Amino acid sequence: AVVEGGRGGEGGMISAVYLINLKGEVLIFRSYRDDVSRTAADAFRMQVLAAKEFRSPVQVYEKASFFHIRAANVYIVAVTRENVNAAMVFQFLYALVEVFKSYFGGGFEEDAVRDNFPLVYELLDEVIDFGYPQNCSADLLKTFIMQQGQFMDPASFKVATSIAPQVTGAVSWRREGIKYRKNEVFLDVVEHVNLLMSSKGTVLRSDVTGEIVMKTYLCGMPECKFGLNDKLMMEGEGRKNKSSGSGAIEMEDVSFHQCVKLGKFDSDRAVTFIPPDGEFVLMKYRVSENINLPFRVHPIVKELGRTRLEINVKVKAQFSSVTGLNIILRIPVPPNTSKCTTTTAAGKAKYEPETSELVWRIRKFPGDTEYALSGEVEMSARIEDKRAWSRPPISMEFQVPMLAASGLHVRFLKIQEKSNYQTVKWVRYISKNGQYLNRI
Repeated sequence: AVVEGGRGGEGGMISAVYLINLKGEVLIFRSYRDDVSRTAADAFRMQVLAAKEFRSPVQVYEKASFFHIRAANVYIVAVTRENVNAAMVFQFLYALVEVFKSYFGGGFEEDAVRDNFPLVYELLDEVIDFGYPQNCSADLLKTFIMQQGQFMDPASFKVATSIAPQVTGAVSWRREGIKYRKNEVFLDVVEHVNLLMSSKGTVLRSDVTGEIVMKTYLCGMPECKFGLNDKLMMEGEGRKNKSSGSGAIEMEDVSFHQCVKLGKFDSDRAVTFIPPDGEFVLMKYRVSENINLPFRVHPIVKELGRTRLEINVKVKAQFSSVTGLNIILRIPVPPNTSKCTTTTAAGKAKYEPETSELVWRIRKFPGDTEYALSGEVEMSARIEDKRAWSRPPISMEFQVPMLAASGLHVRFLKIQEKSNYQTVKWVRYISKNGQYLNRI
């Protein structure tokens, strides 16, 4: 990532950073170059804060570009007179907010800024050098910027003496000398399944958005190599299309943590990296073909006259050997519903008038199982409710451990370190609902 690496090009200079509250008061002003003054915030205050309608996040006043985002009740503004990379500036601003949240204990608002003026200025001094974003890794910053002005004992001073290589080196996200009694790696493949099904059972849209989350407890500076059943990755290892076609998936919109060596990935499709210590998101991806839908919903809703509805919903698990957890189906009913009577083969169903939904909850749903709900809805015949019911879709919530709906599979995870220690590796899969909708 640009903000976590070294200096950018000439297009990466930020002249100043402001923190401004909703009243337009400047809470913090940190200047990195002499071409923008504190009074430049007046233009931003007059043009953006005073405007009633939504304005662009980038504004130009007096030949200066103002990039701003809002977090709670504080505007974070970066100003420059150069033709900067806008994406880099916004990435820096959002990363800066995460750094503040990490130091303030999860919350970032005006009171937290006022209570920590010295800390905020110290952080702003470290994250930018002469206008160039340097390092927005909270874990690394905490090794030499103490919270609340804590006294640095001799042990902390010893750690601080090794900071310079981390900040300026190629592995800024991991410090040297990390030690654990037991070397372990936890790898979670978390996928969210999105579906839009027509009332006739035709798939209109489906895809999976996933992320691979790692939690590492490893000594030293290990190098990891990671392999998936991605089609291009398998072809990059010299496999023939014929062999890679079975079980291989096509991944789109892939993004990696900054620790991944992108040059190696581009050349041989190998995911090679030196991992940060602790938990981090290694990669994100999307799969839009050959989705294994965890559940199939068959709804039948009949209108029996003007004041009655008959509802029959069948849900079938399309997986085997595992069990779905915390299944919730939200079945819409007309807003003028006065009474609901239901019969279910499993779980419990309850009418919730606040949302005009019949909510069916099933704690456990074994694989290759089908459950059904039948019910009758009685409606009041008020004059204002005679308009046509729009029939919103049924939405579904679920969790299915040890299932990857995209078909993704972790083929190997190799860990190499100069001491050649043994590593315990844990791999888990879980599929959850994204927008899982079935029209009725």
